[in-house]
Amino acid sequence: MRISQRATMLIGAAAIAGLAPLAATTAAAAPSAHSTVNAAASCRVTATIPVGGLPGPIAPDAKTNTVYTGNVADETVSVINGQTNTVVATIPVGFKPGGIRANPATNTIYVTNTLGNSVAVINGRTNTVKATIHVGPAPGAIATNPATNTIYVTKFFARAVSVISGQTNKVVATVPVGRRPSGVAVNRPTNTIYVANTSSNTVTVINGRTNTAVATIRVGFEPQGVAVNPATNTIYITNTGHSTVSVINGQTNKVVATIRADLLAPVGVAADRTTNTVYVANVDSNTVTVINGRTNKVAATVGVGQAPGGVAVNPTTNTVYVPTGLNSADSTVSVLTCRS
Repeated sequence: MRISQRATMLIGAAAIAGLAPLAATTAAAAPSAHSTVNAAASCRVTATIPVGGLPGPIAPDAKTNTVYTGNVADETVSVINGQTNTVVATIPVGFKPGGIRANPATNTIYVTNTLGNSVAVINGRTNTVKATIHVGPAPGAIATNPATNTIYVTKFFARAVSVISGQTNKVVATVPVGRRPSGVAVNRPTNTIYVANTSSNTVTVINGRTNTAVATIRVGFEPQGVAVNPATNTIYITNTGHSTVSVINGQTNKVVATIRADLLAPVGVAADRTTNTVYVANVDSNTVTVINGRTNKVAATVGVGQAPGGVAVNPTTNTVYVPTGLNSADSTVSVLTCRS
């Protein structure tokens, strides 16, 4: 199985392909779990939380200190209390959850059901599904803009992004992008959306006011994950096929750096705007790479559970969450605490 196939399991194409478990990585190639390979940034795993089968997409709500992870095998969402690191609820959703994001302004969580061709809308107060939005075949990654109450969903086979109004739960626009769009993220202050197109090796830049593509940026081979640091107007793209991270200047839409060190099949990526730190999940080495956003240098490599695909950070608590177990052997969320 190629790296891109394994990585794409996280974003929803695995649900399309039948969700065959990942092959276990070799022990010689991977650091031991829950170890810090480079202790320069003092990162360590402080908790391991059991969740449902094949956890992949994950999203925190910084306002409520709650974390949501989609369990692909169980077709559920685990709700984690960020203070106690315990699962407080399990919510049934649709067929094969492929992406998840929270809107802290409305306390609403959105989950793409990749084989259900829909988005489940969860009330964060009651932990129940209050609506289902049909978006068409193979919805994958998802992003929200709390300032405009707008949701963006990649459609893996349609070469498009569906734009949803959070007020009406209706699709209000469809934006053409590149081939096999995977990751998506929003820069809230600039109302700009970035979409990684895995088979085009590009990033599409969308104007959130007009819902039109305004630029296409060439990046590395098989881009998957997207993260934005709104404080620095910087975008980070994981290139799974090249095992690199492209760094994009949001003002110029140019790649200003390519980070290569200590990466092996990077998929998920998250940026902490308060510390200017970037976290990258390496699915083939069972690690998370910690990058200094000021220098674009690797500060640490932290061992986690098997086959980490996603990663998310709560910028209020500076806590990092990593779902592991895409090969079905782990099915946990690793909680990382880092100090620079």
